[in-house]
Amino acid sequence: MILGIMLEKLKFWARTIKADVIALYIAIRDKRTPLLPKMVAVGVVAYALSPIDLIPDFIPILGYLDDLLILPLGIMIAVRLIPSSLMSEFREQASSYSQLPANRAGIVIVIGIWIAAVSTLGLFVLHYSS
Repeated sequence: MILGIMLEKLKFWARTIKADVIALYIAIRDKRTPLLPKMVAVGVVAYALSPIDLIPDFIPILGYLDDLLILPLGIMIAVRLIPSSLMSEFREQASSYSQLPANRAGIVIVIGIWIAAVSTLGLFVLHYSS
């Protein structure tokens, strides 16, 4: 019984996150959204819609960290930065969307982060191996 209640809460939480990603997508395109929240929302939506994860899921434990912690935290920050009256309007508009397409910008962002990380590691190894 307790497991069933927890499962229902998790399902509700997942639907809320999906709806907020769609609302953030709408916020990005709205001229009334301030610049800082818009920039944060671009990063969150691009990452959420990217088919490539920052931390691949096949890496034990860490692979699911982005899905369980990083993405919800980013969504929470973006939602809090957007004025509540606007966010309510965006959430209402989001209810008419069924889904959003995969985002190429998200792929570019994730690949860029991986290139930067590998380059930094390579420079570190070169510097300290000499």
